[in-house]
Amino acid sequence: MTIDSLEARVDPATHDTTADDTVRALVARSNALGSDPRITNYAGGNTSAKGTDTDPVTGEPVELLWVKGSGGDLGTLTPSGLAVLRVDRVRALRHVYPGVEREDEMVAAFDHTLFGKGGAAPSIDTAMHALVDAAHVDHLHPDAGIAIATAADGPELTERIFGDRVVWVPWRRPGFQLGLDIAAIEDQHPEAIGTVLGGHGITAWGATSAEAEANSRWIIDTAERYIAEHGKDQPFGAVRPGFEALPESDRRARAAALAPTIRGIAGHDAPVVGHFTDSDVVLDFLASARAEELAALGTSCPDHFLRTKVQPLVLDLPVTASVEEQRARLRELHEQYRVDYQAYYDRHATADSPAIRGADPLIVLVPGVGMFSYGKDAQTARVAGEFFVNAINVMRGAEALSTYAPIDEAEKFRIEYWTLEEAKLQRMPAPKQLATRIALVTGAASGIGKAIAKRLAAEGAAVVIADLDLAKAQAAAAEIGGPDQAIGVAANVTSAVEIEQAIQATLLHFGGLDLVVNNAGLSLSKSLLETTEQDWDLQHDVMAKGSFLVSKAAATVLIEQGLGGDIVYISSKNSVFAGPNNIAYSATKADQAHQVRLLAAELGEHGIRVNGINPDGVVRGSGIFASGWGASRAKTYGVDEEDLGKFYAQRTILKREVVPENVANAVYAICTSDFSHTTGLHVPVDAGVAAAFLR
Repeated sequence: MTIDSLEARVDPATHDTTADDTVRALVARSNALGSDPRITNYAGGNTSAKGTDTDPVTGEPVELLWVKGSGGDLGTLTPSGLAVLRVDRVRALRHVYPGVEREDEMVAAFDHTLFGKGGAAPSIDTAMHALVDAAHVDHLHPDAGIAIATAADGPELTERIFGDRVVWVPWRRPGFQLGLDIAAIEDQHPEAIGTVLGGHGITAWGATSAEAEANSRWIIDTAERYIAEHGKDQPFGAVRPGFEALPESDRRARAAALAPTIRGIAGHDAPVVGHFTDSDVVLDFLASARAEELAALGTSCPDHFLRTKVQPLVLDLPVTASVEEQRARLRELHEQYRVDYQAYYDRHATADSPAIRGADPLIVLVPGVGMFSYGKDAQTARVAGEFFVNAINVMRGAEALSTYAPIDEAEKFRIEYWTLEEAKLQRMPAPKQLATRIALVTGAASGIGKAIAKRLAAEGAAVVIADLDLAKAQAAAAEIGGPDQAIGVAANVTSAVEIEQAIQATLLHFGGLDLVVNNAGLSLSKSLLETTEQDWDLQHDVMAKGSFLVSKAAATVLIEQGLGGDIVYISSKNSVFAGPNNIAYSATKADQAHQVRLLAAELGEHGIRVNGINPDGVVRGSGIFASGWGASRAKTYGVDEEDLGKFYAQRTILKREVVPENVANAVYAICTSDFSHTTGLHVPVDAGVAAAFLR
């Protein structure tokens, strides 16, 4: 059997379970366990199953192990995410195991035990699954299980809670030796169904897939029930006056006000995307008397350190402090955090350690407001926050029964700067040009704006689509991907309030802002005498005033972040070309074009580039042309509306029709590092209109 062909193969005569059935049951069990955040975190834990298949070389039965591969996620696991190994060859590695000091070498040794192409790459936990005799094994990171695993008297609690059904395993970094340890426990304790791994999580096993899942759930449910029945009230201490959660609207406004400062802190050494969480779990923890003390102890589960760092940064001011006071204190705390983190690295780094990965926090906690988490993309930032919520739940359980005692600092460093993890990071593909950049595009539910949003997202940016029509904005965002890639928001650019709301939504969802595209617009094709005062005001309100309001609100964020940024105006060939029957539209486009020059001169000292794109004749896919502008321009030029695009093309030097994607390409290019030294530029995207050449 190969991992690519999983059609059911049950022998109709014997109804024997086949390899395909084994895999199907394993995937179903994995998805069920991995979809519940109380059972395991994203990409955490692993599951396995043993079974037989036919060796295509010998024609003889061979015992195989299917186990979640390196970096996979249980909740979304598919057969292609499984590593497939020969059990006899993995177990034979006992004879060449060089000892715990060199156990990392065993990961490469797994390559010599693969069956066929082997499926996904084996993870460090493969030995745990292969060496245990049970046919089905689960290794999970449930909050309740880790609470027992990180309690100061974890061994005693394990015996008290589970009796002889679950055995305590002292902390050991994941690897071949841990697999040997668990296999020995299973052999020596036939009555046991699993273990509590000190500082780490749980492992359970069973003779069938259903039995393994039932045993895993029994351990978790039993731990949860024991904590609920025997845990003390207020394990985090009493509520601190002045640190209680602000009302929702107030705390989200405060979060948006602080977000640019905090992103500048988290992105000091390397750019990051953010995520904001104000769940009750977080707010209750931050309101407690012991929040700072416990937060300083950090997380414990090995999966967490790469995404959360060894500890968070915690603001130590009450909610009654002003925004400016909080910003100033956050900057002071950041300076100290960097000093402390460098000292932590220096205490434990050896000649073989990977280089320091920046000294900025990835988790920032603000009492009364919530938690900001950061990562290389929106998903990583969100997951980092989820991990710290796990940590809070673990702390609560451990403190309710005992004292939270995570693994010591030296072991945390060994995990955070594990050479195997570093190698995994080095194997990852190079980031896309706009990775970590957060873009807001106005008028982006259709036409040019939608094409721009799609191109920016394709190049790695997180995108916010702002439009008058919320439903259309959300639909356009859904076309790009899930909420880790794009969201849609409602915004009338003539309203400063709605613009502020759109930017607040951007800050709360993605943690910051880097790139703004002023694309929202409309057009009325009328002569001077036909143009009313209302026509004039509408054109200028949407484009001239709207661009001004968006740029002003965005610049406030960009300056506070201190990370530079881009503002791009979708102006027009008409900003420099005098065409007939176009007074209001062309005048407001000229206004936009000069805003580019003025803002480029003003914002350059902050590293903010301001450039413009001058399209012409974008008929196909254009919301403006579809809403009547196309018919008016066709009448002006004496052509049929369906031929307007061809007409525009024939009057150009290149004889090419301009489409929304051409404009999107120009926006992307001007925002890349290739144009890092360019500001105040207008880029024509008109296929060559000599009368519109810039002079």
